[in-house]
Amino acid sequence: EHLVRTWQVKQLVLVSRRGSDAPGAPELAERLSDLGAQVRIAAVDVTDGDAVADAVAGIDPAHPLTGVIHAAGLLDDAVITSQSREQVARVWAAKAAAAAHLHTATANLPLRMFVMFSSAAGVVGNAGQAGYAAANAFVDALVTHRRALGLPGLSLAWGLWAQASEMTGHMGRADLTRLRGMRPLSSERGLTLLDAACRNASPLMVAVDFDPAGAAGEELPAVLRGLVAGRTRRRIAEGGPSASGLAGRLVGLGAGARLDVVVEVVRGGVAVVLGFGSGSEVRVDAAFKELGF
Repeated sequence: EHLVRTWQVKQLVLVSRRGSDAPGAPELAERLSDLGAQVRIAAVDVTDGDAVADAVAGIDPAHPLTGVIHAAGLLDDAVITSQSREQVARVWAAKAAAAAHLHTATANLPLRMFVMFSSAAGVVGNAGQAGYAAANAFVDALVTHRRALGLPGLSLAWGLWAQASEMTGHMGRADLTRLRGMRPLSSERGLTLLDAACRNASPLMVAVDFDPAGAAGEELPAVLRGLVAGRTRRRIAEGGPSASGLAGRLVGLGAGARLDVVVEVVRGGVAVVLGFGSGSEVRVDAAFKELGF
């Protein structure tokens, strides 16, 4: 709706795998029509290069394509050592392959705008999202490649939005603790950042609401360290002891006490790897996969 209200776009083609059967699609089309736009919704598998090419070729020449926004994506989280080929392929197809198909199908068209919705995960990383980070890093690089060819392009690496979507509706408090000081964006703030990014000449912009205080004490990626003052030591999860000297700590303890010590060490290690604030936040009744491994 922002494209119509603010950018005064009057011709829209909305594509998704399910087309008009996607949740909320008919209602969205009706709202856009009420705002004065002409809208066509199409079911297109953007992971299929031929389908993307056909969709682009099928656009009414009376209203030629002048801009592309790629917002599709898919999450299938796991730490890198437990990623399967199938998980990586699913995530890659929805984000990276689709972006490449859109580039190929429109490279010879006089576009004025080619905007890719990327993710901050591709810039700073995020625990449990190795495949997603790689796919988004590819999108960022693709836009840089386009710009080198003299083509329009902007990759906008988003942080988490406060409004839940199909991708993020499942996220709970444990997931939010891994955002490294990035507060969820309100819709109003996100749209303001979108407008600002589209006015900027850089091929890559990172759109996040970063709170340095929220990242204090964390083991931050290098790209964020300059934003947090006074950070001088490696992060250890509060209350999460190191596994070093574990054997010595177990000597002389009964079976129950040994189990308590081991659980404490494991929770501390999990907290560091997955970005929890402390070992006490790690549930002992959850499987590693539920926690984000």
